[in-house]
Amino acid sequence: MFQNQQPLAADSPLPGVSRCLDSTHFVTTILHQFAESLGNAIDAKDQHTSMHSDEVAQISHAIALTMGLTPREADIIHVAGHLHDIGKIGVPDEVLRKEGPLNTQQWQAIRKHPQAGADILCPVAALKKLGVVDMVLHHHERYDGKGYPCGLKGCAIPLGARIITLADSLSAMLQDRPYRKARTFESACKEIIHCSGSQFDPRVVEAFRKSADTIKTIIEILSSSEEAA
Repeated sequence: MFQNQQPLAADSPLPGVSRCLDSTHFVTTILHQFAESLGNAIDAKDQHTSMHSDEVAQISHAIALTMGLTPREADIIHVAGHLHDIGKIGVPDEVLRKEGPLNTQQWQAIRKHPQAGADILCPVAALKKLGVVDMVLHHHERYDGKGYPCGLKGCAIPLGARIITLADSLSAMLQDRPYRKARTFESACKEIIHCSGSQFDPRVVEAFRKSADTIKTIIEILSSSEEAA
C-alpha cells in the first residue's frame, strides 16, 4: 500500500529536508551519533527505560521505510526518535523513578517534557530546519486530537511525530514499569491495532503491521546486546 509511494518534495512531511544540509553523511553519522548519545543520557536517568530511545529510533526508522519515505527522511525520523524524550532532563528524578502511580502535580511535570525538549533543541538550527524539533514537540499528540501539548489532530500532526508516537508506545508497553509488568510483543501489537484511528494514525498502524516481524527482530537484537553488555 505504501511501498510505491513517491518521494516527497515541496509538501514533504519533514520540512526543510530538500533545502538544508545536503550532506547525507551529516544526518546519518554526525547528527545520529549526537542524538544517540543524548538519548542514552536521558534513558540513564530512569532505571525503567533502559534502551528506550534506541528502540524508539530504530522502530520509527523501520516504519518510515515501510511507509515509502526515502532513506534520508527515515534517517531524520531516526534522529528524532533518539531525541524524543530529551525534555525529561528537566523532570525531577523522584518523579521519573517513582514506584507507583503519579499524582496530579507529578503528571503535569511529565506532560511538560515535549515542550521542554523542543525548547532545548530549537537553538540547533539543523534540527529545527529538518523538522526534528517539531517531531519532539508533538510526539504525544493523538490522532483523535486528545493528546498534548497542542491537541493537534490527524494530519496536522507532523508525520514523523505520528510515527514516533506509535514506536514510543510500543517500546513502553514492552518494558516493565513501576505500575505494571511488560506486555508480550503480541499483546502490544493487539493494543496498537485496537487504538488505530484514536491514538494512532491508521496508515502508520498499517505500516507497523507490515513491518512487525522486522520490528520484533530489532527489539530482540537490542535486548540481547543489552544483556551482553
